[in-house]
Amino acid sequence: MSIESRLAELGVTLPTPWSPVANYVPARLNSGHLYLSGHVARRDGSVLVGRFGGDLSSDDGYAAARSVALDLLASAQAALGSLDRVRMVLKLTGFVNSTPEFTDQPAVMNGASDLLVAVFGEERGKHARSAVGVTQLPLGAALEVEAILAIV
Repeated sequence: MSIESRLAELGVTLPTPWSPVANYVPARLNSGHLYLSGHVARRDGSVLVGRFGGDLSSDDGYAAARSVALDLLASAQAALGSLDRVRMVLKLTGFVNSTPEFTDQPAVMNGASDLLVAVFGEERGKHARSAVGVTQLPLGAALEVEAILAIV
Protein backbone atom coordinates (compact mmCIF):
# COMPACT_ATOMS: atom_id res chain seq x y z
CA MET A 1 0.00 0.00 0.00
CA SER A 2 1.32 3.46 -0.86
CA ILE A 3 1.87 5.95 1.93
CA GLU A 4 -0.65 8.27 0.27
CA SER A 5 -3.25 5.47 0.47
CA ARG A 6 -2.30 4.77 4.07
CA LEU A 7 -2.75 8.46 4.99
CA ALA A 8 -6.20 8.42 3.34
CA GLU A 9 -7.09 5.23 5.23
CA LEU A 10 -6.12 6.98 8.48
CA GLY A 11 -8.19 10.03 7.51
CA VAL A 12 -5.07 12.20 7.52
CA THR A 13 -4.48 15.15 5.21
CA LEU A 14 -1.02 16.67 5.18
CA PRO A 15 -0.82 20.43 5.71
CA THR A 16 0.89 22.83 3.33
CA PRO A 17 4.61 22.82 4.14
CA TRP A 18 5.74 25.95 5.96
CA SER A 19 8.57 28.25 4.96
CA PRO A 20 11.59 28.84 7.19
CA VAL A 21 11.65 32.02 9.28
CA ALA A 22 15.46 32.34 9.16
CA ASN A 23 18.50 31.34 7.11
CA TYR A 24 17.99 27.55 6.79
CA VAL A 25 16.04 24.98 4.78
CA PRO A 26 13.22 22.74 6.07
CA ALA A 27 14.88 19.61 4.68
CA ARG A 28 18.32 18.56 3.46
CA LEU A 29 18.94 15.40 1.45
CA ASN A 30 22.37 13.74 1.70
CA SER A 31 23.70 10.20 1.16
CA GLY A 32 20.41 8.36 1.47
CA HIS A 33 19.19 10.43 4.42
CA LEU A 34 16.67 13.23 4.71
CA TYR A 35 17.36 15.59 7.59
CA LEU A 36 14.29 17.56 8.63
CA SER A 37 14.84 20.82 10.50
CA GLY A 38 13.07 21.45 13.76
CA HIS A 39 9.36 22.07 13.22
CA VAL A 40 7.46 23.90 15.96
CA ALA A 41 3.96 23.05 17.08
CA ARG A 42 1.21 25.19 15.60
CA ARG A 43 -2.43 25.68 16.42
CA ASP A 44 -4.84 27.44 14.07
CA GLY A 45 -1.96 28.70 11.92
CA SER A 46 0.00 30.25 14.78
CA VAL A 47 2.86 28.93 16.86
CA LEU A 48 1.58 27.05 19.91
CA VAL A 49 3.12 28.86 22.86
CA GLY A 50 3.19 27.77 26.47
CA ARG A 51 4.86 25.43 28.85
CA PHE A 52 4.04 21.82 29.64
CA GLY A 53 3.39 21.34 33.32
CA GLY A 54 2.13 24.93 33.42
CA ASP A 55 -0.57 26.07 31.03
CA LEU A 56 -0.32 22.93 28.83
CA SER A 57 -0.98 19.30 29.76
CA SER A 58 0.56 16.06 28.55
CA ASP A 59 -2.61 15.49 26.49
CA ASP A 60 -2.15 18.90 24.85
CA GLY A 61 1.42 17.85 24.11
CA TYR A 62 0.42 14.54 22.56
CA ALA A 63 -1.91 16.36 20.14
CA ALA A 64 0.75 18.99 19.41
CA ALA A 65 3.42 16.36 18.69
CA ARG A 66 1.04 14.51 16.36
CA SER A 67 0.44 17.77 14.50
CA VAL A 68 4.19 18.43 14.25
CA ALA A 69 4.67 14.91 12.80
CA LEU A 70 2.17 15.83 10.07
CA ASP A 71 4.20 18.98 9.34
CA LEU A 72 7.38 16.89 9.17
CA LEU A 73 5.71 14.51 6.72
CA ALA A 74 4.56 17.46 4.59
CA SER A 75 8.13 18.80 4.46
CA ALA A 76 9.46 15.33 3.62
CA GLN A 77 6.92 14.94 0.81
CA ALA A 78 7.86 18.36 -0.59
CA ALA A 79 11.55 17.42 -0.54
CA LEU A 80 11.15 13.89 -1.90
CA GLY A 81 8.13 14.15 -4.19
CA SER A 82 6.63 11.04 -2.57
CA LEU A 83 6.64 9.62 0.94
CA ASP A 84 6.99 6.18 -0.66
CA ARG A 85 10.69 7.02 -0.87
CA VAL A 86 10.97 6.83 2.93
CA ARG A 87 12.72 3.56 3.75
CA MET A 88 12.44 4.13 7.49
CA VAL A 89 12.20 6.75 10.20
CA LEU A 90 15.58 6.69 11.92
CA LYS A 91 15.43 9.32 14.66
CA LEU A 92 13.16 11.93 16.24
CA THR A 93 14.38 14.57 18.64
CA GLY A 94 11.78 16.51 20.58
CA PHE A 95 12.38 19.67 22.57
CA VAL A 96 9.54 20.12 25.05
CA ASN A 97 9.13 23.54 26.69
CA SER A 98 8.56 22.40 30.29
CA THR A 99 8.31 23.60 33.85
CA PRO A 100 11.04 22.24 36.13
CA GLU A 101 8.58 19.77 37.68
CA PHE A 102 7.28 18.35 34.39
CA THR A 103 8.73 14.92 33.61
CA ASP A 104 6.28 13.65 30.97
CA GLN A 105 8.29 14.66 27.91
CA PRO A 106 8.14 11.08 26.54
CA ALA A 107 4.32 11.12 26.76
CA VAL A 108 4.29 14.34 24.73
CA MET A 109 6.57 12.87 22.05
CA ASN A 110 4.41 9.74 21.80
CA GLY A 111 2.02 11.83 19.71
CA ALA A 112 4.62 12.06 16.94
CA SER A 113 5.95 8.53 17.37
CA ASP A 114 2.50 6.93 17.34
CA LEU A 115 1.52 8.76 14.15
CA LEU A 116 4.71 7.78 12.31
CA VAL A 117 4.29 4.11 13.27
CA ALA A 118 0.64 4.25 12.16
CA VAL A 119 1.66 5.73 8.79
CA PHE A 120 4.76 3.65 8.02
CA GLY A 121 4.09 0.50 10.09
CA GLU A 122 6.25 -1.03 12.82
CA GLU A 123 9.16 -2.02 10.57
CA ARG A 124 9.61 1.33 8.83
CA GLY A 125 8.09 3.69 11.39
CA LYS A 126 9.62 2.70 14.72
CA HIS A 127 12.61 4.90 15.46
CA ALA A 128 15.25 6.01 17.92
CA ARG A 129 14.10 9.05 19.90
CA SER A 130 15.06 11.71 22.39
CA ALA A 131 12.56 13.79 24.38
CA VAL A 132 14.29 16.70 26.07
CA GLY A 133 12.77 19.19 28.48
CA VAL A 134 13.90 22.77 27.83
CA THR A 135 13.18 26.14 29.45
CA GLN A 136 12.58 28.09 26.23
CA LEU A 137 12.19 27.58 22.47
CA PRO A 138 12.21 29.99 19.51
CA LEU A 139 9.10 32.17 19.25
CA GLY A 140 8.00 30.89 22.68
CA ALA A 141 6.98 27.60 21.06
CA ALA A 142 5.74 24.82 23.30
CA LEU A 143 7.35 22.05 21.23
CA GLU A 144 9.92 21.57 18.47
CA VAL A 145 10.63 18.25 16.73
CA GLU A 146 13.30 17.31 14.18
CA ALA A 147 13.69 14.05 12.27
CA ILE A 148 16.12 11.95 10.28
CA LEU A 149 14.73 9.61 7.63
CA ALA A 150 16.43 6.92 5.54
CA ILE A 151 15.32 7.17 1.94
CA VAL A 152 15.58 5.26 -1.34
